[in-house]
Amino acid sequence: MAGTQEVFELVEKGRSRQIAAAVQAAVDAGVEPSVILNDGMIAAMDSVGKKFSAGEVFVPEMLVAAKAMKKGVDVLKPYLAEGEAGANGKVIIGTVQGDLHDIGKNLVAMMLESSGFEVIDLGVDVDKTLPQTTLQENPDTKIVCCSALLTTTMPALKETVAMLNDQPNRKDFSVMIGGAPITDDFAKDVGADYYSPDAAGAAQTAKAAV
Repeated sequence: MAGTQEVFELVEKGRSRQIAAAVQAAVDAGVEPSVILNDGMIAAMDSVGKKFSAGEVFVPEMLVAAKAMKKGVDVLKPYLAEGEAGANGKVIIGTVQGDLHDIGKNLVAMMLESSGFEVIDLGVDVDKTLPQTTLQENPDTKIVCCSALLTTTMPALKETVAMLNDQPNRKDFSVMIGGAPITDDFAKDVGADYYSPDAAGAAQTAKAAV
C-alpha cells in the first residue's frame, strides 16, 4: 500500500520533518491506523534494528529513525484504539544507582516504544527500591530493564535484580539487563532472565519474551 510504504521509508531514513504529513495522508486515504503503525512504522524500526545488528547502520541512524517514528506515532495516536500504541505491554526501564549514563538506556527505551511497548522510564541513578515501587503501581508490567555502564555499578545492578527476584509476582514479569560491562554469564549469575548487548537486540528479545 503506497501510503504505508512511504511511511516505512521515511521512518527508516529518519525523515522527521516529512513523517507527520505522510502519516496524516495515509490516514486520510483510508489506510487503517493499525496497518500504518505495524506495517509502516514498527516494520521500519525492525528493519533499522536488523541493519544495526549487521553493522550496516550505527547509533545516530537508529536515533533519527526512532525520532521520526515518535513524530509519526504522535499523529496516529488519536486514531488508534485505546492501548494499541503500547499493545505489547508495559516495560519499566532505568539505569541503576550510581550510574548517570543515559544514552544507551534512552536508545533501548525508544526501540522498545518503536516495537509496540508502553515504556515507563525511571531515568538514571535509580534507587534499587524504585523498580519495586513502580511494579506495585503497574502490576501488569511485562519486563523490567536495568542497565549499568560502569564496572563500579555492577554490584548495584546485582542488588536491583535480587530485589526484583524477591517480588511475589516475579513469575508475571521478566528481567532484562545490559550495558557495556555486562555479559550473558553475569546475567545468569545474578538471576536475570535476559541479557542484550545492544538496543536492537533488546527490542527483539523483549518481543520474543512476551
